[in-house]
Amino acid sequence: MYGMLKGLWEYRSFIVTSIRNEFIARFARSKLGGLWMIIHPLSQVAIYALILSNVLAAKLPGIDNKYAYALYLMAGILAWNLFSEIVSRCLNLFIEQGNIMKKMRFPRIALPVIVVGSCLLNNLLLFVAVLVVFAALGQMPNVEMFWLLPLTVVVTALAVGLGLVLGVINVFVRDVGQVVPIIMQVWFWFTPIVYSANIIPQHLQGMMNFNPMYSIVTAYHDVLVYQVSPKLEEVAITVAVTCVLLVLGLFMFRRAAPEMVDSL
Repeated sequence: MYGMLKGLWEYRSFIVTSIRNEFIARFARSKLGGLWMIIHPLSQVAIYALILSNVLAAKLPGIDNKYAYALYLMAGILAWNLFSEIVSRCLNLFIEQGNIMKKMRFPRIALPVIVVGSCLLNNLLLFVAVLVVFAALGQMPNVEMFWLLPLTVVVTALAVGLGLVLGVINVFVRDVGQVVPIIMQVWFWFTPIVYSANIIPQHLQGMMNFNPMYSIVTAYHDVLVYQVSPKLEEVAITVAVTCVLLVLGLFMFRRAAPEMVDSL
């Protein structure tokens, strides 16, 4: 672990430059540039809100706002977008960067760190846009939003741990890269993002405890929509799962890094 951290520090300029270049290259020929990172998730919110708001808005108790469903959607998608983007990019990261891993000498852990930096930058832009939309809809910022800092750390660590495990396996078993996107779609719909958890039948609510994103998304809803502190006892379970996945992911990455280069 110390060797990884030392390598990251020594190559910090390479990491920062890579994040900046990736962001610039993504929008080099785009008129709207980084705005597309905001437009895509907000358009998703608009579609869901247009189709489902009349059905589900009445089932969001405790929110005194006629745009309650749109607020609820944006809060959940803010959390899910960060998680899914990191996992999806880590899934194919080592395959896509295979040539660089073969030709350049640098700490391989820098690759997922670059992904995390880029995804956090995108999430920050989306968060600013969400705050603006919230204010326009009458939901002003509040002190509870500071809870988003540790919650973002938990989401990021969970996504990195899972992403590293899947990314390493995908190098050796390419079918993983085809299956995971399907699982992520199912996972999205099994997380209360476009619907409220209170509409889930009582006999099925116990299953939600096996979904680590359930407590995180619920915490985002508590902080951004209901303006209350998150339920720490629920988030603690996800933190425990996150620690296990992160340790497992780093262990697998460290052990498999030399073999990955040969396989690529």
